[in-house]
Amino acid sequence: MTNVDQEDLEGNTLSVYAFVVKVGKPVGPREVMRGANLSSPSTAHRQLEKLELLGLIEKTEYGTYVTKEKTGISGHVWVGKNLVPRLICYAFFFFGILIAEIAILAIQFFSQGLTPSLAVSYLIPITAGSAGIFLVEGLILWQRNKRVVLRAESSD
Repeated sequence: MTNVDQEDLEGNTLSVYAFVVKVGKPVGPREVMRGANLSSPSTAHRQLEKLELLGLIEKTEYGTYVTKEKTGISGHVWVGKNLVPRLICYAFFFFGILIAEIAILAIQFFSQGLTPSLAVSYLIPITAGSAGIFLVEGLILWQRNKRVVLRAESSD
């Protein structure tokens, strides 16, 4: 993976990079403009050139651009060709634990007739709260990234 500063991949640049990676085939400035919701082909071309200078994409002999290498983005993970905030992954992890806790308690209650102890009963709201907090924070980050792209687009 290429070592790229976090400041280099923000706003429109991040949006264009994520689009080029997601498409997975050579794209031109007009296609990037439409796919990354940019205001003009020249804005898209400027962002593509910046990504080329960073070594993340390369220009083909036909004037289109293709992903050279996927790089890690701070606070995000690549899930296939989609860039997802890491906090959402943590939320799904906690939701999985929550489902397992509820299943174990349900099996104990219905098959063995055991009532859960007070200590065990505290686990479910704590796990649910953790999952909820991570999910909300992850969605806020996702929305903030979209707003930064829209703000940067309106200033161009």
